[in-house]
Amino acid sequence: MNKMPVRLEGVSLSHLFASSEAWVLRDISLEVTRGEFVALVGASGCGKTTLLRILAGLIRPERGTVRIGSQDLTGAPAQGRAMVFQGDRLFPWRTALGNTLFGLELQGVPRQIAMARAVETLKLVGLGRSMQAYPSELSGGMRQRVNVARALVVEPDFLLMDEPFAALDAQTREIMQQELLRILALTQVGVVFVTHQIEEALYLADRVVVMGVRPGRIRDEVHVPFARPRSLGIKRDPEFQALYARIWASIETDVLAAAIPSD
Repeated sequence: MNKMPVRLEGVSLSHLFASSEAWVLRDISLEVTRGEFVALVGASGCGKTTLLRILAGLIRPERGTVRIGSQDLTGAPAQGRAMVFQGDRLFPWRTALGNTLFGLELQGVPRQIAMARAVETLKLVGLGRSMQAYPSELSGGMRQRVNVARALVVEPDFLLMDEPFAALDAQTREIMQQELLRILALTQVGVVFVTHQIEEALYLADRVVVMGVRPGRIRDEVHVPFARPRSLGIKRDPEFQALYARIWASIETDVLAAAIPSD
């Protein structure tokens, strides 16, 4: 792994809506260093997931670049980045170990080395006793642990996470938040994390990037002052609540407009 930051520079993307052009993202610049956790929040339609896919190299922007250090990776998938999607997207015919091995198989890693790395990574995410279980035999939280293991096993510099806990119940979601922070403290990868939950963003992140809509753009950037490790009790801290109120005030109009569209 290297220590170079991933950097978006002047990224813009437009789509056609009802025969007219609209900017999905407009002039986005953002830098994330390895070991840093950055959360993206904003109303539906602000381009959070699109921005994450541009970072991953799955979408090529019309303007701007994606770089790690001096290397231009615009529109180039992988190469130091791994995605964790909202759905676990596991292969049902493969065990937890088999799913974790998949990325290493694509990379052509020798079987013995790949097996050792996959086993080590599953132990890291707390699935050392469930390696031979199939997805149908795992809970939702356990399947997402496999999903995280599958991304981490290829040893990325940056983990790009698109609402990975959205489908989990509230209790499991909080457990997974704690587990994610534990895992990342051991791996020191950089994270860009998309969520609709302000509380989740503030609990997990070092910085919360607040996005506005029409066009999608960075409206605010909130630096989270709480030291790690963080307990779940921090969510009741008055300073935490003040930051929550600041972010909500920034996106409230957009959220209400998305929820109650005009005629």
